[in-house]
Amino acid sequence: MEEKEIIQRAIAGDQVAYRQLYQIYEKSVRGRVSGYFRWKADVDDVVLESFQKAFSALGAFDTSREFRPWLLTIATRTALDHLAGIQREDQKKEGILHKAGAESPDGGGQLTDTTPEEEIINDELHDRLMGYIDELPSLYKDVMIKYMIEELEYEEIARELDLELNTVRTRIRRGKQHLSEMMLRGEVE
Repeated sequence: MEEKEIIQRAIAGDQVAYRQLYQIYEKSVRGRVSGYFRWKADVDDVVLESFQKAFSALGAFDTSREFRPWLLTIATRTALDHLAGIQREDQKKEGILHKAGAESPDGGGQLTDTTPEEEIINDELHDRLMGYIDELPSLYKDVMIKYMIEELEYEEIARELDLELNTVRTRIRRGKQHLSEMMLRGEVE
């Protein structure tokens, strides 16, 4: 059965067609997002969320275009969003540990649950992300650094850069789009 026919059936709500699309592209999506995460559970979450997003937007898909690049773009953006969420959680945890250490009577030994290998992987992911961000047009670079690296909220970014909140939202959305396109093309390694 032709891919376009499967897509048309899925758009019409055929659950078997959804399963077929998942079976055809699951390995490609998994391969695209697995390099961003240490844990299989994160990869599994992003794969599932990517397909959920794609299937919910399938009605807007231009069937004259190729499905795989469209799906992989969604997967890359989903991975970036998930990675940013993990980084925000990690920063919150670090802040709590730092605060707890400062308040402990013995001056607070550093608590860590990461191995040296995990720290190397984290550094490599951070370096890869910074390489992509450095290649962004200057219009988006500052906003994306504050959003993805410093993990500031939209309102904080707007205040720090003296921009309108909607401008920040637009630049972050477009910055994510530029990042995912660069990653798809593999422009920076």
